Amino acid sequence: MTTPLPFLRLAGAALLALATLPAAHAAQGPRIRVSFSPKAHAQPITGRVYVAVSRSNQTPPIEQADITGVPLFGHDVTALAPGQVATIDSDDFGAPLTSLRQLPAGDYWMQPFVNVYTEFKRADGHTVWLHMDQWEGQDFKHSPGNLYGKPVKVHYDPAAATPVALVADQVIAPIPFPKDTPYVRRFRIKSKLLSDWWGQPIYLGATVLLPKDYDRHPGVRYPVIYEQGHFSTRAPGGFDRPKSGFRDYWLADGTPRYIMVSLQHPSPYYDDSYAVNSANEGPYDDAIHQELLPEVQKRFRTIEAPWARILEGGSTGGWIAMAQMLFHPDYYGGTFASCPDALDFRHHQVVNIYEDANAYWLDKGWVKVERVDTRQPDGNVEAMMKDENWYELAVGDHDRSGGQWDIWEAAFGPVGADGYPRRLWDKRSGAIDHDVARYWKQHFDLRYLLETHWAALGPKVTDKIHIYVGDADTYNLNMGVRAMDAFLERAHDPSFHGSITYQPMAPHCWGPRGKALIETVTHYIDDHAPAGADLTGWRY
Repeated sequence: MTTPLPFLRLAGAALLALATLPAAHAAQGPRIRVSFSPKAHAQPITGRVYVAVSRSNQTPPIEQADITGVPLFGHDVTALAPGQVATIDSDDFGAPLTSLRQLPAGDYWMQPFVNVYTEFKRADGHTVWLHMDQWEGQDFKHSPGNLYGKPVKVHYDPAAATPVALVADQVIAPIPFPKDTPYVRRFRIKSKLLSDWWGQPIYLGATVLLPKDYDRHPGVRYPVIYEQGHFSTRAPGGFDRPKSGFRDYWLADGTPRYIMVSLQHPSPYYDDSYAVNSANEGPYDDAIHQELLPEVQKRFRTIEAPWARILEGGSTGGWIAMAQMLFHPDYYGGTFASCPDALDFRHHQVVNIYEDANAYWLDKGWVKVERVDTRQPDGNVEAMMKDENWYELAVGDHDRSGGQWDIWEAAFGPVGADGYPRRLWDKRSGAIDHDVARYWKQHFDLRYLLETHWAALGPKVTDKIHIYVGDADTYNLNMGVRAMDAFLERAHDPSFHGSITYQPMAPHCWGPRGKALIETVTHYIDDHAPAGADLTGWRY
C-alpha cells in the first residue's frame, strides 16, 4: 500500500485576484479559477489543475489533502497557456466533498496546484497523457516541475457572481540524485525496452547496500537479497534510518555478509510498476531481468546462482516477491513475502471481484452497507472503500492518480479502447465489470495461477515460499494469504514444504525485518544451498 513520502515545505508567493463578471453569470454556480504564471512555466500545459481547501494553514492545504483529508477539487486541462484560466466548477469531481456545491460559504485557506502530464506515444499504437515520474516516486504533490501557489485566505461564497481566482507561480525544484557513501551505492539506467514501448525515456535504478569490508575482500562474492517495494532511494533494510539498530547489526562482527539491493522502477502510473509485463505499463518484468539485474551483477560481486538470489518485501513488495518467484521459479532461490497485496482476488482486500456486484456497498435490500477499506486491529474503521477510490478520482481520472487502486487496474488489467486501463469497477458507483475481473484472474491472480500450474510450478517452489502476515492486517490482506494457505495445505505431488506465519492482532505490515530477516534468510540458505555452494567465503 501507499507509504507517504517525506513532507515537502511549499514556499513562495501566489497571486489572489478577483475576476469581475457580469451578475448574470452567477447562475453558473460556484467556481474557482486557476491559472499559472509564465515565470513558473513558459509553455502550455496538458495536465490537471487543483484547488485544496482547508480551515487552517498549519501545513499547506495541498499537503492536507488525502483519503479523509481536506477537500480537493481537480479539473483536466489541455494545452493551457500561461495566464489562461481553468475553471473548477460544480461539475468537477472532488473528495471528500464530491462537488463545490457541498462546500459551504465561509473563510478558507485555498491553494492552487498544477500537475503536468507528458504525452506518451506507445508502441501498442495508443497515445496517452500521464505524469512522467521525476524520480520522486510518482507523487504529484512533490514532483519536480509541478506548479503551486502559496495558500491564500479567502472568503468563499458559492452564490457569489465573482469567483475566486488563484495563480500558481512557483515550481517544484529537481531532486538531486543521492550521493554514494562507503556502504551505499546507487545507479540509474535508461531502459531501452521500456523507452521503446512508451515512446519516452524511462529509467530504472538500484540502491545497493554493501557488506562490511567489501573493498577489503576483492575476491569474495556474496549472496544477494533483493528488497522489493515502493520507490525509495534510501538504503535497503533501514540502514540509513536513525535509531533503527540495523546499521549496527549490519556492521557488527559475526553478521553474515550479504549484498542487499532495492530496485527502483517507477512507472507513469505509480511509484513502482509491480514488476510485471503489463498491457498498460509495458515490459517491466523483462526490463528488470534483462537490463537492470544484469547491471547489478556487472557492477557488484554477487554470487550468480539461484540459491544465492533471495526475494523479500512487504505489502506491494510482498506481492512482487511472490509474483517474481512464480514467474521466475528457476532464477530465485527463495522468497520471504510479508503482508502481501491480494494473493487471491476473491479477497481483493474485502472484495470478491469475481462474485460481488459492487466494491463499495453490499445491497441488503432495505439498506446498503458500506464496505471497509482500512481498519485498526481493534476493529475501528479508518476509511471506507469509496473514500480512497473517490480521492483517487479527484486526483486524476483514467487511473492517473498515482494511487493504490489505480495502479492495480493499470498493472493487472486490459487496455481500454481509449488507451487507458479498462476499469475493474466504475470509480464513482463501484459497480464491478466481471469481464475485466476474468482478465485479472487469468493473468495475475497468484493463488489461481499457482493452483492451476502446480504440476509444473510445485516441484520448483514448494520449499521456496515463505509468507508472513498480521491476522488483523489494516487492509484485510490476511484473507488473501488465508486463501493461498488453504490451497497449499491441500497441494500434493508435491506437498507444500514452505511456511506461512500469522501474527495475532498484528496490523499492516507484519513480518521479519532487519536482523530477524537476515538470520531467517541465513538459516534458509544453510538448509537449501546445493552441495558445493560457497557458504563460508562471505562469512568473515
